[in-house]
Amino acid sequence: MRERDILGCGAEATVYRTKYLGREAVVKTRTPKSYRHSELDMRLRSSRTKNEARIMIEARKLGVRTPVIYDIDVNACNITMEFVTGRKVKDVLDEEPSGAKELCGKIGKIIAELHNGRISHGDLTTSNMILMPDGEICLLDMSLGTTLAEIEDLGVDVHLLQRAFTSAHSGLDDCITDIMSSYAEHMKDAGNVLRRVDDIRNRGRYT
Repeated sequence: MRERDILGCGAEATVYRTKYLGREAVVKTRTPKSYRHSELDMRLRSSRTKNEARIMIEARKLGVRTPVIYDIDVNACNITMEFVTGRKVKDVLDEEPSGAKELCGKIGKIIAELHNGRISHGDLTTSNMILMPDGEICLLDMSLGTTLAEIEDLGVDVHLLQRAFTSAHSGLDDCITDIMSSYAEHMKDAGNVLRRVDDIRNRGRYT
């Protein structure tokens, strides 16, 4: 793997560009952790790889745009997937704030579609969203997500999004309202989720 091919390197995995059957692709691979027992490490990495792939597939069934999966190698703990063209939503909001209201409406809608299917993302930040050339938003990095999510899971998702958005886009404070208005419009159980968000926020104040 050449250093210039690496797209991202986190605590759990490395993502790098590659080719798959002649197509532009990326591979996300969970690297071994020497501080864990080797058998436990393998089980964890394999399980998390399968879980992330399953969540991406389930999200696509709901109509939520995620990268197309080309191949899963459970033994190598990696997922080969589509290279999604476009720009990070974070960069678009920073560089083109005049279009923030419309874009934030799309963010709220896609999160609602995910939550309507009882899927939580686990790490909803604008850095994990790609605005594609056709105007569609693609969600990335669902490794912390869950299926059959409960109200608590969905509330945590929204709470973390609010915190991350406020931190990353301090000059666009009003736009979180646009996200939440769109979410409330499209999410079937928005009332219960938003009440849980308030509960989670209040817990944080007193702990």
